[in-house]
Amino acid sequence: MTDWPDLSGRLEKGGHVLPLRVYYEDTDFTGIVYHGAYVRFFERARSDFLRLIGIHHSELAAGKHGRALAFAVRGMTLDFQKPARIDDVLEIHTSLSEYMGARIKLDQLAYRGEELLVSAAVTVAVITSEGRPTRLPVNLSEKLAQHAPSELLDE
Repeated sequence: MTDWPDLSGRLEKGGHVLPLRVYYEDTDFTGIVYHGAYVRFFERARSDFLRLIGIHHSELAAGKHGRALAFAVRGMTLDFQKPARIDDVLEIHTSLSEYMGARIKLDQLAYRGEELLVSAAVTVAVITSEGRPTRLPVNLSEKLAQHAPSELLDE
C-alpha cells in the first residue's frame, strides 16, 4: 500500500488544512456548490484532521481504546459568504476551539485562495455505541490536546 500523506491534507500551526477540488457532483444546476456539499467537505476535513493526529474512526468503532466509541455531530452553524463553483480548488481549515469532557468544538473555514467562502462552528460529541456521551480515552485526549490553542490548556 502506498502512503499518500497529501490525501489527508496537512497539519499546520493552529490546525489542519485539506485541499479539495469542486466536482460536478458538488454543484447544483447553475454550477455553484450546493449548500449541503459544504457539510461533506467539513466532515472530510474533520476526519482527516483526527486521522493525522492519530485518532482513527475505525479504531474507535472497533473498541481498540477500551470500548466502542464514535463521534456524533451535535450542532453545526454555517455562514455562507461567497459561492464556490465547479473546478474551484478550495482549502478547508479546521481548528480546535474548545475541548471539554465529551464535547469538542471546532471552527472550520472554506477558502478559495484568500477569499473566505463559508465558515462553520461545529460541536461534536464523543459517544458510546449505545449513544451516551463519554470522554475520550486519556491517550486520545492527549493527542487532541496537543492541537488545542494554548489558552485552552491554561484552564
